[in-house]
Amino acid sequence: MKLITFDALRTLGLPRARYIKPERMYDHLDEIRAADWLLFPEYWQINTLLYGLNKRIFPSPASYYLGHNKVEQTRAFMAVCPEHLPKTAIHGSSRYALQAVLENFSLPLVAKAVKSARGEGVALLNTEAELFDWAANHDVLYVQEKLDINRDLRVVWVGGRCLDAYWRIAPEGGFLNNVSQGGSTSRDDVPQAALDLVARIANQLQIDHGGFDVAMVDDWPYLFEFNRLFGNQGLAGGTAVWAEAVLARLSSQ
Repeated sequence: MKLITFDALRTLGLPRARYIKPERMYDHLDEIRAADWLLFPEYWQINTLLYGLNKRIFPSPASYYLGHNKVEQTRAFMAVCPEHLPKTAIHGSSRYALQAVLENFSLPLVAKAVKSARGEGVALLNTEAELFDWAANHDVLYVQEKLDINRDLRVVWVGGRCLDAYWRIAPEGGFLNNVSQGGSTSRDDVPQAALDLVARIANQLQIDHGGFDVAMVDDWPYLFEFNRLFGNQGLAGGTAVWAEAVLARLSSQ
């Protein structure tokens, strides 16, 4: 296979992938046309590569489009697995929208920036004043009920299969479970229900590269989001397992 990557660091484990800087794309159109797969382009390249040059990309178009922000993916989740979503509202930040949130949610609630990762852009709002302050700084109001949990699961899905799954546990007294925010990890007793949910949703939505975040409440899985890009250094089996899964996916298509 002729592989071109637009992200040299992310594809270090893939053999014979030719690196081209995204901003140099138009200087290498002949090479791009001759490639079998284009790996990890930047978001601004997607439509040109897919529709202008009719090329195949990895991760999949759905992984890019649905993973672009929380609103895009949550609306898809609302259609395909509403019973596995925490109660969620997506509004503008008008006073009318704030009133609707207060009428339909109990405090505290969780507010999230539309584009965020690693626990950044997430806030626990305990009072109406905090909600109004948050809305004043965000054009889109994305809020969810606060689940009674102190941990969630990261399920790593690559190329049609689960590569790894582990608990992310909040530090004592903490709100966020992310490792980057001080959380710890454990691979003990990962529930099959969470893995089954991720497999169903990823396959249905054609997501082939994502780190899915899932909470368990009374043995029922709740899907928060997925991140198209995630760190693979800490995967069980290491980067080699990730590279094997990616190459298997590319070879099978």
